[in-house]
Amino acid sequence: MEATVREVGRRSAASKNKPRRSSPLSREANFFGWLFVSPMVLGFLILMIGPLFFAFYMSLTDWPLLGDANFIGFDNYRNIVSDALFWKVLGNTFYFAAGLVPLNIVIALSLALMLAKNKRWMGLFRTAIFVPVITSLIVWSIVWKYMFATDSGFINQILQLFGVTGPAWLYNPDLAMPAVIVTSVLKNVGLNMVLFIAALQQVPTHLYEAAKIDGAGRTSMFFNVTLPMITPTVFLTVMMTIIGSLKVFGQIYVMTQGGPGSSTKVLVYYIWEKAFKLNEFGYASSLAFVLFFITLIFTIIQWQLRKRWVFHEN
Repeated sequence: MEATVREVGRRSAASKNKPRRSSPLSREANFFGWLFVSPMVLGFLILMIGPLFFAFYMSLTDWPLLGDANFIGFDNYRNIVSDALFWKVLGNTFYFAAGLVPLNIVIALSLALMLAKNKRWMGLFRTAIFVPVITSLIVWSIVWKYMFATDSGFINQILQLFGVTGPAWLYNPDLAMPAVIVTSVLKNVGLNMVLFIAALQQVPTHLYEAAKIDGAGRTSMFFNVTLPMITPTVFLTVMMTIIGSLKVFGQIYVMTQGGPGSSTKVLVYYIWEKAFKLNEFGYASSLAFVLFFITLIFTIIQWQLRKRWVFHEN
């Protein structure tokens, strides 16, 4: 009896270790599965991965627009370290991000708290605030460029009604970047507002009822109930807004073109300038990879820090 049990055990173990042969139906399903996803896979490899590796190769050369490219290794990256304008541009990029992200998140959350309830006219206000998100960035920037105009701009005309002489917003090194930041916040705040509204509407009402029974006021309920429950959405919006702020280009190109001086020249504009104005495609590619690694570092840091302040994750 014991020998029989051992023999059965050996056969069972052998059957488990024996590689299973896939059935013809399974092989056919795998074939058609790969066949259907192959256009997407090929498109990703050809249009994303391929150009990415080619751009990295370009960053290791002195690639001009016309003529032969010479392989120079990591000289472009060494030149970036000693490029004084690069550090100025990088500081401008962080300045833009530091001004835009908190302002965007605070205004979006404030608007969401006011418009989250399904009352009359709330849909109209939500739509009005969201419309700039789907408006062309170039058109939006052109309109605000004329609104910030020194003599005939709408903003300075309003200030004149109160006896105040408006400044040259886009020609003042101290005011140009704040003007672009305000323009960018008003353009994109509607997207984060919608995300916050969706998160607020998912907070269970019984938590508020329990907090009221305990004597909590509105401020206490916000910080102890609402905010902890929507921290996943806060994390998402902060991450998206930071990444978007590091890639700002259109507003700068239309409104200031990096000026006055270099006070609003950001990293993406500097990359465009090196590539398409000065034809230094190799150096521009190395700058693009520096931006990629900066964005990657910020994303990793945020992803790790989320464990400390994101209290409610599905």
